[in-house]
Amino acid sequence: MNALGTATFRDADFPADPYPGARPDHSFLQVDGQGWRLSPDASQPSGWRVGPGCLDDVLDEPLAARWPVLAYGSNACPSKITWLREELGLDGPVVVLRARCTGLSAVWASGVRARDGQRPAVLVGAPGVVEHHAVWLATAEQRRVLDVCEGRGERYRLVRLRGPERVELETGPVSDVLAYGALGAIRRPLLVDGRYVPCADLGQERARELTGSPAASDGLTCVEVTGEPGPPHR
Repeated sequence: MNALGTATFRDADFPADPYPGARPDHSFLQVDGQGWRLSPDASQPSGWRVGPGCLDDVLDEPLAARWPVLAYGSNACPSKITWLREELGLDGPVVVLRARCTGLSAVWASGVRARDGQRPAVLVGAPGVVEHHAVWLATAEQRRVLDVCEGRGERYRLVRLRGPERVELETGPVSDVLAYGALGAIRRPLLVDGRYVPCADLGQERARELTGSPAASDGLTCVEVTGEPGPPHR
C-alpha cells in the first residue's frame, strides 16, 4: 500500500467501543490498521479512485468480482475490521462504500452480546425511512469470515434484499445486496411499546437498559441465501 501515499486515517481514530463503534463519513479502503479515502471517478475502470489511480489496481480481486454486503452495525468501523483480521483471519484489502438506504433501518436487537453485554443492531424493513450505512464489496473469503462473525445459521441469516428497499452508492444504485437478518430470538428486533427502536435515535448506554419483547418479523423483503450465494451481478 506504500504506492498510495499517506493513509487518510488510522484505526485508532475510530474505536470499536461502544458498539457499533465510530466510522468515517466517507467510503474507504482498509488494510493493516489504516485506511484511505475512496472517491467515485467515472474515468477509472472500477468507477473508484484511491490515491492517484484506480481502486482495482491495488486489489487482489476486482470490484466486479466482489459481493455487496450491507454493513449496518459495527462492520463499518475500522477498528472492528482489524478485530476481524486478528480474531477470525480476515485477509486482504477491505472495501467499504458509503450507502444511502431507503426503506431500511438499523434498530436495536432484543438481546445483548454474550461477550460484553452490549446490545447489537439488526436490520428491518422501514417504508419511507432513509439512513446512511455502508456496503462491503467483499471477496468470497471475506464474506465467509462475516458469516462466522455474525453467527450465520444461529444468530443471523444471510439474505438477498429483494423489494422496494433501495441501496445507493455514490456511483449509483447497487442490486443483489446481501445482508444479515435476524434469526435467533435474541437477534430479532426489540419492540418497546410495540415499536422498533432505531439505533440512530438511542446510543448504546441507553440501549442496554431497554426492555421490551422480540418482534415476530423484521419486515424485510428478501430471499434467504442457502449455501454460497451465486456470483455477483454488476
